[in-house]
Amino acid sequence: MQNDNQNREGFSSGLAVFFATLGSAVGLGNIWKFPYLTGEFGGAAFLFVYILCVAFVGVPLMISEFYIGRKTRLNAVGSFEKLAPGKPWKVIGYAGVIAAYLIMFFYSCVAGWVYSYIFKAIRGDFIGITPETAQAQFGTTLSSPWQPIMWQIIFLLVVGTVILLGVRKGIERVTKTLMPLLFILIVICDIRALTLPGAKEGLTFLFNPDFTQIGPLAILTALGLAFFKLSIGMGTMITYSSYFTHDNNMINTATRVALSDLLVSILAGIAIFPALFSFGIEPTAGPGLLFMAIPLVFAQMPFGNLLLIAFLTLTGIAATTASISIIETTTLFFTEQRKVSRKIAVIINLTVIAVIGSLATLSADKTGVLGNVKIFGKTFFDLFDFTSSNILLPLGGLFIAIFIGYVIKKDDFVNELTNDGLLKSEGIVTAILFILRFVTPVLVIVIFLNSLGIINFN
Repeated sequence: MQNDNQNREGFSSGLAVFFATLGSAVGLGNIWKFPYLTGEFGGAAFLFVYILCVAFVGVPLMISEFYIGRKTRLNAVGSFEKLAPGKPWKVIGYAGVIAAYLIMFFYSCVAGWVYSYIFKAIRGDFIGITPETAQAQFGTTLSSPWQPIMWQIIFLLVVGTVILLGVRKGIERVTKTLMPLLFILIVICDIRALTLPGAKEGLTFLFNPDFTQIGPLAILTALGLAFFKLSIGMGTMITYSSYFTHDNNMINTATRVALSDLLVSILAGIAIFPALFSFGIEPTAGPGLLFMAIPLVFAQMPFGNLLLIAFLTLTGIAATTASISIIETTTLFFTEQRKVSRKIAVIINLTVIAVIGSLATLSADKTGVLGNVKIFGKTFFDLFDFTSSNILLPLGGLFIAIFIGYVIKKDDFVNELTNDGLLKSEGIVTAILFILRFVTPVLVIVIFLNSLGIINFN
């Protein structure tokens, strides 16, 4: 293992590593994207397919990024320059940095909506809400020319403040505090949802699979969701693992993070689906599920507004911790590759994301200021999402699998993952290499070709 960059800041313990990495993985993908996609693709069967995707794509690629980051103790670009000097593999790192920016352009927009909903819930705007007023509230949130941008900037300032404090005083301290709080809040929401009449029907939808609902498109969607939810291919896991302790068991960390991330998704499903079925709301509501259906559901419960505040708060926590990791990726790129101070790097990043991200915010609604402006047939919001999620992340994952499977020497990979032989896990590492060489690339190529329309599964 490498011992370079001794003065470089890092996480203080294995527990800090776990919470920070989990904070990167857990985000809006768990509480916003996972429930609505599970609802659209039939519930439990989609969940089963997603678990397989995490096992055969997500975890092996996360371990690969852990290896790259801890081995080099560098940013997403510098790490490839060190492992393959003079060769073009650093393009993977640049693609990851670009993907991180594109994700934050639209992610900060959605996170701003969450922050605004927390404020509205505290103010009591959702008390007595009806389906019509719920839709109107969401429409106002999207179409207002200045309010969504204001909340987007507030969100970015919160994230930027944490990053400015550094790895231990900022990222480590915040994630160690917020991750346990997130679990507490989501369990409270689950308990209330399970006591609702008709909750059993929602649990059946989530846990009793009907595989007739699963087709090629559902499988491909589950694969893409694994990338998005586990922060694969955008340089964040390389960045965070560059702060890992030397004795960290990276295979165990990846497994625990993936399982915990899955647990948060399932807990979010338990909080949402029993409530939806109890109040007769279709689980196929789509991307607006969180912002239109959830306030309506909680408004009909005793103490519903308090529970709504709790649910939106945990969603805000998830969005914040995930964004911290993404912006830390671009920040470390500037501090190490461009040799600027951390403060200047954060200011540059927040400015770029706020300015270009405002294009996503103003185009998120078709009636908005930029709602009719389209590039390649897509609004700015959809273009940023599509380019990152459907092109750059799958490509990044594909080439990382190839890089580890065919470029890195097997002995180096084994030594790093076994902590120079201290961990007796050679057999597991060999199995991971097999998956990276022969399983993951095939699956990722299928995702990528489908995203480009070369293969069309309907």
